[in-house]
Amino acid sequence: MPLSTRSLRRLAVASVSALALSACATVGPNFRTPEPPKGPAAAGYAMAGDAPAPGVRLTPDVRAGGPWWQAFGSPELDQSVRQALADSPTVAEATATLQRAQAQLAATRGAQAPQVDANAGAQRERINTQAFGFTGFPSPTINLFSIGGGVSYDLDLFGGRKRATEAAQARAEMAARQADAAYLTLSGNVALQAMRIASLRAQIATLQTIIADDQRVVEMVRKAQQAGGEAPSAVTGGLAQVAQDEALLPPLVRDLNAARHQMALLAGKSPAEFSAPDFDMARLTVPSDIPVSLPSALVRNRPDILAAEADLHAATAAVGVAVANQYPDIRLSANLTQSAIKPENLFNYASSGWNLMGGVTAPIFHGGTLKAERQAAEADARASMARYQQTVLRAFVQVSDVLAALASDQQSLAALGQAQTAAEATARDAQTAYRLGGGTLLQVIDAQRQLNRARRATVEAEGQRYADLVQLFTATAADWRTAT
Repeated sequence: MPLSTRSLRRLAVASVSALALSACATVGPNFRTPEPPKGPAAAGYAMAGDAPAPGVRLTPDVRAGGPWWQAFGSPELDQSVRQALADSPTVAEATATLQRAQAQLAATRGAQAPQVDANAGAQRERINTQAFGFTGFPSPTINLFSIGGGVSYDLDLFGGRKRATEAAQARAEMAARQADAAYLTLSGNVALQAMRIASLRAQIATLQTIIADDQRVVEMVRKAQQAGGEAPSAVTGGLAQVAQDEALLPPLVRDLNAARHQMALLAGKSPAEFSAPDFDMARLTVPSDIPVSLPSALVRNRPDILAAEADLHAATAAVGVAVANQYPDIRLSANLTQSAIKPENLFNYASSGWNLMGGVTAPIFHGGTLKAERQAAEADARASMARYQQTVLRAFVQVSDVLAALASDQQSLAALGQAQTAAEATARDAQTAYRLGGGTLLQVIDAQRQLNRARRATVEAEGQRYADLVQLFTATAADWRTAT
């Protein structure tokens, strides 16, 4: 049997032996998923005294299925969110970050496996015989050809490489959850801008109606003036009201344009190549039933909480890496080389050479570096735990705030509805009394002003309710994945 084949078998046996020896201890703490909230914190979000939000139902279900924004019944909103999820640079960045973390995981995992390399070379050299003490002999010039390979394997006696792979896997998980958060945040921002556009368009339409009513009041005063019932200066008060209301229109138009431009940004387009849909509050529906995850379920599905948990996992594994660095390690290697002066003799029996090696490294004195690195890793793990706890608390407070805001929205809309109804009746009575000569122009203008305020406040409150509903869906991590 040729020596090269026999040597390759020896290399294979050495590799298998190394793999068998690698089943050693893994030092450092094992990661444990943080405990879910218990007691009152697990039962709900409301603080004592908070009013219940209308239509909200707490459920132990982990996720609400399907694209959450479809609950508003707007095809324009559905199309806008889908376009943003497909074209936004924010999503592209999150996807690339995830791919980088996954590639780094593959690289770290690959370092655990045996490392096999091949080498080949050809060189021409002159042998200096004088250097070997041979005088009077010529120094020949020869060619040297070689080919071979080697395998090396770190036994990872105390699991430092395993812990490094565990940390890389946790970082990849964190990147995946951060990508989920980017998707959820983007869809929420698109929906918020859509609600803002709808609200501003409704406010502009309401203000235009108010201005038309003001002009009717002015026309009524002019008719009374022509009939001799009012002095020429009486028209001034009505015209002043018209001017005041008209002055409110440009800021609303400015805000509407800014909201449309922001929608273009979220969609990954420039304003010149994008046209925002004309969202209309009349075509939006308020969901009658809104399932909200219990706190115990929220910590298992909200992306930022899961990302913080993965970060804690990575930090815990990093402690194991630091601990393993304080222990000895063994590395095995084997090499086979075929060398010959003539290429045709390269694979002959006499041209082969091989070696098997095993090396042990053990830290003796590093000036306290390894101990300090372990302490730093442990401190980083404690900091990661604190960040996780803070992320959970922040999520609970955010949901609590939105639920309280929805309850306040409902109360405001109910009160404003009554105020608008009363203001409309007062305005009609004032105008009727003025036409019949039983009222004054000041009463008409005051009544109209109160009605205008009630109309605008109602439209703003409706827009705020839609915005708060969007924030509730995003705060409770409603699902979106069937859209992509």
